[in-house]
Amino acid sequence: MERLAHRFRVIAVDLYGSGKTAAWPQDEPMHLDDELALLSSVFRAAGDRFHLIGHSFGGAIALKAALADPGRLISLVLYEPVLFSVLMADAPQSAAAREILAVRDDTNRLVDEGNLSASAQRFIDYWMGEGTWDATPEPRRPLLAAAMRAVKPEWHAAFYEPTPLKAFATVGVPTLFLTGTKSKASARAVARLLTTVLPRVRVEEIDGVGHMAPLTHPDRVNPLIERFLEATQPPLAGDAPETART
Repeated sequence: MERLAHRFRVIAVDLYGSGKTAAWPQDEPMHLDDELALLSSVFRAAGDRFHLIGHSFGGAIALKAALADPGRLISLVLYEPVLFSVLMADAPQSAAAREILAVRDDTNRLVDEGNLSASAQRFIDYWMGEGTWDATPEPRRPLLAAAMRAVKPEWHAAFYEPTPLKAFATVGVPTLFLTGTKSKASARAVARLLTTVLPRVRVEEIDGVGHMAPLTHPDRVNPLIERFLEATQPPLAGDAPETART
């Protein structure tokens, strides 16, 4: 946000169960459309047209938002959206699908058993590497463990989104799709599927980083986003290219 503040007004949102946003009811299944309904007031506040950036589950929401109201988007930036529904539809028996299903089932079971710390360890070590939980400072662990209550409904939304892969061929806005060479097979499999159908996609593969690179390697990710936004941002009044002035 600090990097973009010189030119853009940046709005960061808290999804269900994050920050100051209330948790989603645990006994109700959640869908991406429920998160879009939550964000409707934010999209109104963003103005007539805006760029949309999403990472992981936020990327899945951003993709659905791009389908719901494409006329308002200037561009779309995605870092490995976890839209596992398209993977399940395409290759449900693949190693990538079995891998992420096991993580989902393990973390959900541990949440149901009340073992939030073990659920967080399974989740964090999957996405960030074995031993990450053990290396996490003790004071931070309770907050991360409590966040697993919000992850369970997100799993449902990511796995049971009914939108078919081919629908995303209608997302006609310029799209930057970022991936890491060290990301998990499940995230990379989803990326391969989506980048084959998005019509105006530019793929940037970042060497040596994983799924959480926006947090672990912002120095590698943020410049790519900034350059893309600058390239797709419509010129301001009086800021048109020289060739347009007659």
